[in-house]
Amino acid sequence: MSPRQTAAPLDGAPGDKPALARGAGQHVLVVAAEPDVAELVSTTLELAGYRISLTGTGAEALARVARHRFDLVVLDTTLPDLVNLGRERRPALPHRPPVLLLTEYDHLHRLVPELGLGERDYVTKPFRVAEVLARIQVLLRGPRPGPPRGNPLEYGDLVLDDTVCRARRGMRALDLTPAEYRLLRHLLGNAHRVLSKEQIGRYVWGDHRGDNAIEQLVSRLRRKVDRDDDPALIHTRRGFGYWLGRAESGS
Repeated sequence: MSPRQTAAPLDGAPGDKPALARGAGQHVLVVAAEPDVAELVSTTLELAGYRISLTGTGAEALARVARHRFDLVVLDTTLPDLVNLGRERRPALPHRPPVLLLTEYDHLHRLVPELGLGERDYVTKPFRVAEVLARIQVLLRGPRPGPPRGNPLEYGDLVLDDTVCRARRGMRALDLTPAEYRLLRHLLGNAHRVLSKEQIGRYVWGDHRGDNAIEQLVSRLRRKVDRDDDPALIHTRRGFGYWLGRAESGS
């Protein structure tokens, strides 16, 4: 399927799936060296109502962000010059836009903060247009409540580090999918607070996927976080949702 065929169906006819998330003229800088990725993302966002600027290098992206105010940056982490970008002197940025990173799943540990100086999120490649639009819409809403991104989030022996998108429980590394990582971060950032399935769905995917999808996601995450020899941290409040914390301190 070509990029334009993938990007086209932004509005559905009656009876089709709901229309994808749309923009309101926000200025987005797309940074991608691969022509297919650049065309797919820029065309999709233009059709969705965003104003687009396009560049193919990290160095030029930094220069543009230093000169202009963008509402958001979409950055493909496979840029050839991204590895060396962190070693160079970077211009002072008067405005730090949120950044959506496009990355291969096995490259999550290489996510770098050079352009991600504000709020950050990521989608893994090959990505779905609907997920890109949903994550952009979430980022443009502004920072969410809870501890600031970029700093490790901790609860007892559970630690998340957004700079490398990794989590661990004690000395045990947690092998999480992007959706599982987002869910765990949302629960951790709202420790001792019960989150409904709708709240979880909108944070993790940008929309509500249905109770069964949420239950399966929570179940997979619980198996990875709560082992037999660890005190359980993820709990169900029947009829209400899920929360993270020590059972004796829960809601």
